[in-house]
Amino acid sequence: MSYHELYQRSVNDPEGFWREQAEALPWFQPPRQILGKDDSGHHRWFSGGQLNISPLALDRHVDDGRGDQTAIIHDSPATGTQTRYTFRELRDLVARFAGGLRELGVGKGDRVVIYMPMMPEAVIAMLACARLGAIHSVVFGGFQPHELAVRIDDAKPKVLLTASCGIEFSKVIPYKPLVDEAIRRSASPPSRTVLFQRAQCTADMDPERDLDWQDLMQTAKPVDPVPVDATHPLYILYTSGTTGKPKGVVRDTGGYAVALNFSMKYVYDLDPGDVFWTASDVGWVVGHSYIVYGPLIYGCTSVVYEGKPVRTPDAGAFWRVISEHQVKVFFTAPTAFRAVKKEDPEGKLLADYDISCLKAIYQAGERLDPPTYDWIKQITGLPVIDHWWQTETGWPIASNPMGVDPQPEKSGSATFPVPGYQIDVLDPDGQPLPAGEQGNLAIRLPLPPGCLPTLWQDEARFRSAYLERFPGYYDTSDGGCLDEDGYLFVMGRMDDVINVAGHRLSTGEMEELIGSHDAVAECAVVGLRDELKGEMPMGFVVLKNGADIDHTTLEQDLVEIVRDHIGAFACLRRVAIVQKLPKTRSGKILRKSIRQLSVEKDVPVPSTIDDPTSLDDIRGALEKAGMRTF
Repeated sequence: MSYHELYQRSVNDPEGFWREQAEALPWFQPPRQILGKDDSGHHRWFSGGQLNISPLALDRHVDDGRGDQTAIIHDSPATGTQTRYTFRELRDLVARFAGGLRELGVGKGDRVVIYMPMMPEAVIAMLACARLGAIHSVVFGGFQPHELAVRIDDAKPKVLLTASCGIEFSKVIPYKPLVDEAIRRSASPPSRTVLFQRAQCTADMDPERDLDWQDLMQTAKPVDPVPVDATHPLYILYTSGTTGKPKGVVRDTGGYAVALNFSMKYVYDLDPGDVFWTASDVGWVVGHSYIVYGPLIYGCTSVVYEGKPVRTPDAGAFWRVISEHQVKVFFTAPTAFRAVKKEDPEGKLLADYDISCLKAIYQAGERLDPPTYDWIKQITGLPVIDHWWQTETGWPIASNPMGVDPQPEKSGSATFPVPGYQIDVLDPDGQPLPAGEQGNLAIRLPLPPGCLPTLWQDEARFRSAYLERFPGYYDTSDGGCLDEDGYLFVMGRMDDVINVAGHRLSTGEMEELIGSHDAVAECAVVGLRDELKGEMPMGFVVLKNGADIDHTTLEQDLVEIVRDHIGAFACLRRVAIVQKLPKTRSGKILRKSIRQLSVEKDVPVPSTIDDPTSLDDIRGALEKAGMRTF
């Protein structure tokens, strides 16, 4: 079946299409209704059905005779260790740990906060919660106490699961002091904390509250999975909001399982038994969907990587893991490859490894700029698939349909909408725009299975954040366009669109042009206040290692490139060279913080930032350019 036939089926007969996908999974109780509405008027999938995602990911593979297949490979250059777990071994550990949680009073509907590094126990914790019907909330390991406390107070967990430390490159980061301080600040602290002691750091324990993970496992008895409704929440995952308060995205169980299972073949072209590596963290949605649940439900082997793209030990880290573990499909964020490109501009380290096992490279999490796309293509010769999705959707909105009907690639495009997603490009009044014109990307309701049904205990914010601006649509807050062939181009968040003397300009387009310069490893363009024109773009550039160019020449080059390709009205006048760009730990550039630094004297250090010293680079560059306006 062609992509277009499959897609039309999904939008013309969504109930029939998703009924067929649901039948690919075993249910305790098949759904009574494929698509309906809840008491709040929101669409819900598979009502009346009962299942549990933990046995979908584990027990059924054992029962089907595949228990000895490797389920996860923990590869940790941070600790110098590698460990493999079969589906049978992982099932037994999950069932036992779930029994330990039950002894602590955790049951269906209770919340459990998980604050752990990239270690097998984090996966075990998630699947054990799911086995009990408990709702897990994974918080990225290393978040500061205030941010952890905010999430604790919103979720009100019965238990918190953690480890004694995380490891960033060679730096050991003790977690227990952060957890203790967060609990001290919390108005709704968990009654118990379970901690895994790592060899790199031993944590002090509070005998009244804290339990040792291994001690709990010694006495725990394995438990069977608890059937839950398809609409039962599987997890809460917090994402940033414009008010500063995180939004608790709720993920239901049945729709998520069906959507992920469908995507493994359709989007990623995988078969059961293949090795899939997503170089992310379980603290982010990518880790939930494509390190833990998606690969295991589909019967793939998933790589759990505790390391970085560079300095663990070098910029060949990705190629080593792919070669050693025979990875078929690799998925990471563009920022990771930009880090590799900066350290190894010619990709020389790739020659040290045989990656003939690798069939495709997937990119998401931020816009894949054409220079990075071209560089990956050049050194690997492989398909490079830019696909677009969000924490809220839980799985891809748009992608090249590699498992069904691969389409010609277009640099800068996420190709076509995935079946189930109907994307329109709207003007500010909600009217559809013609092909080629940039606007607001919005998805017609109902959203397909797997997307958020609401925000945790905040129905009003769910409506205001996503549904009210464009009635009948989900507002993605991203901007872009569809070309005459139906290819989707996502240019970035709409708050990254700047207005220069009445011209609405995409910073993503400027970044694409700047990034094409031979000396540039990565860049960010931010709109700064200007009395005459409203906003003026300023570029921040990180150079490739060994790049031999002075600031004046580079600035002149980049101003000319933008002028030639966009026009003089783009008004790029200033370019600063910095050592690093401020980013979140998931690799997204903190453009809001850059803008704040230009107008505010004291800018708080975001809790999500990967390296706080990067803000000093930006501050210095703004001062040197005379762009700090206070």
